[in-house]
Amino acid sequence: MQDDDDVKEKGSGLSRRRFLKVSGISLSVPLVMGHRVINVAGAEVKVYGPTKVPIQLMINGKASTVNVEPRVTLLEALRNELDITGAKRVCDRATCGACTMIVDGRPVYSCSVLAIEAQGKQITTVESLMQGDKLHPLQQAFIDNDGQQCGFCTPGFVVAAKAFLDKNPNPTPEQIQKGLGGNLCRCGTYMGVRAAVAQTAKGGRRNG
Repeated sequence: MQDDDDVKEKGSGLSRRRFLKVSGISLSVPLVMGHRVINVAGAEVKVYGPTKVPIQLMINGKASTVNVEPRVTLLEALRNELDITGAKRVCDRATCGACTMIVDGRPVYSCSVLAIEAQGKQITTVESLMQGDKLHPLQQAFIDNDGQQCGFCTPGFVVAAKAFLDKNPNPTPEQIQKGLGGNLCRCGTYMGVRAAVAQTAKGGRRNG
């Protein structure tokens, strides 16, 4: 008895099984390429994925190339592909700030930025602040003011604080509180964190 799936559609000369097989292949072909170009409102736009594609990231002044799927976030790319693990994955929904990095001078939640979108931009992580064995004044200020307990949120706070001080080198206490409002500390060390930022602003800063 002939399999129903092998029965040819009337007048088509093509069985259902053959049709599905050919359709599946034709649909998958454009998806496995590095990228394809589509036309959106008269402009050509590159579409990547879903397979891995090579991208280049400029991290702490050094260019690095990684192969990642377009869905991979900047945080995942740095932690999983480049072993740059200072930024932490906590909430994974852009609310806690533990994954804060500086991208083109602005603090961002790296868990909500696609790695492929960060190409061509300057990325700064907490690893760049320490020079050899010497701590950045902001890092030292966190120690001086007991601005960390478990330490898990500390890298994100330090990076957010640096971005804040780069924009506002002489902040008021109220400005410090507001400027770090995007970072959460579950240990509640906010007083120490704010004191560390204030100490750095008063003369402990150095460029970098």
